[in-house]
Amino acid sequence: MTDPVNAPVADPVADTGAALFVGIDIGTSGVRAVAIDAAGRQQGQGSAPLEPPRSDGAARRQSPALWWTAVHTALAALFAQVAARRVQALAVDGTSGTLLATDAGGQPVSDGWMYHDASCADEARLLQRHAPAESAAQGGSSPLARMLRLQHLHPRAARVLHQADWIAGRLAGRFGASDTHNALKLGFDPVSETWPDWMDALGVRRDWLPRVQRPGTPIGPVAPQLAAAFGLPPQACIVAGTTDGVAAFLATGAQHPGDAVTSLGTTLVVKVLSSAPVFAPAYGIYSHRLGDLWLAGGASNSGGGALLRHFSAEQMAQLTPRLRPDEPTGLGYYPLPAPGERFPVHDPHWPSRTTPRPADDAVFFQALLEGVADVERMAFERIAELGAPYPQRLFTVGGGAGNSAWSRLRARRLGCAMATPAHEQAACGAARLAREAMARRACGQAEPPAQSARGDEDRARRARDDAAPARRGAPA
Repeated sequence: MTDPVNAPVADPVADTGAALFVGIDIGTSGVRAVAIDAAGRQQGQGSAPLEPPRSDGAARRQSPALWWTAVHTALAALFAQVAARRVQALAVDGTSGTLLATDAGGQPVSDGWMYHDASCADEARLLQRHAPAESAAQGGSSPLARMLRLQHLHPRAARVLHQADWIAGRLAGRFGASDTHNALKLGFDPVSETWPDWMDALGVRRDWLPRVQRPGTPIGPVAPQLAAAFGLPPQACIVAGTTDGVAAFLATGAQHPGDAVTSLGTTLVVKVLSSAPVFAPAYGIYSHRLGDLWLAGGASNSGGGALLRHFSAEQMAQLTPRLRPDEPTGLGYYPLPAPGERFPVHDPHWPSRTTPRPADDAVFFQALLEGVADVERMAFERIAELGAPYPQRLFTVGGGAGNSAWSRLRARRLGCAMATPAHEQAACGAARLAREAMARRACGQAEPPAQSARGDEDRARRARDDAAPARRGAPA
């Protein structure tokens, strides 16, 4: 059977000579590479699986060599479908908070410490004492806590990089750059666009910190060895990337204040574009800068995981035709997979409310869907209370997005227009980032400014980065 991901795309335009823009999405279980054209149409895609991260207690680790091999494989599959010579720019997104320590040439000296690694409890408690409550660096699985542990374990290392930073560095043949989205949970202040002074009290090695640029800022041309291996033009540009969550948002086409995206997966994740940032650490709400706007969001424990406590995926598919979205059950559920909620209610003991249970499974299933929709509405209302707009246009991605009856039910309960995403794959969001970077360059617009905490230190670090040769250890 042909792999549907790596199979040729219908009606390919590989020979038209039109420009292409590539996005690379690095997930927990695999890598996907997508090419879009200047109009945003997808022209090809390739993928490669990743072995699951290794678990040891609260530690979650993965070899960076696996990431690079998977990226190489996914790009090879993509360029079997489209002409690599047409590529103008590439951008990478990675799992938010995954990082590793490297030497000056970008060679890993540690495994990748994954986004959900919670093995640095002592360092996380230290952060509680010194980091502001509103900092996204707070939390049991804090990337900054992992950096502090890596400093102790690898004192001779030269820097710490996020997953997307390291892959972009491999593509460009130079290391040391990050983006404002990946850097947020490492402690970067997105408002002042600096590495803040409070980090000094923690003993953070500033020479380890990457220089931070806004997503879409050019890092440099593709490394000559890679250009030759894939047939890429030598001037193809590697641009600063983003996190997987923001890339998924960008993929939908949301772009105006009041545009929002809900991800209906195992959990319920909501994001909305705002003219001003919103930070509410008690609810896990933080904001990413997107150009002149801000992307505010949070995640509830409700969602698909709560539904699966009561019905299998097959049972839900069988019950869906019996739903009556225009006839509410009025049961007022708050479905959770287990006690405890983080957003829109912050209560570690918050109970799941799924009673009384009707005798008819279809009515019960509808009440559960209504409950998740009510949590979604409450989540957007909570963000609106804190200063962001309530959604005017809502895009939906994730496993629940294809349920049209649920979409009708949600539209009634949320009271906003439902929009169809341009794309649902995070890799398409990264590709759009690459495309917009080249569009700015073509129009003669200034590139987004690079950010620095201390100008002299960052200029010295940049000179070191440009002078350091990139070492190669995995396939070119």
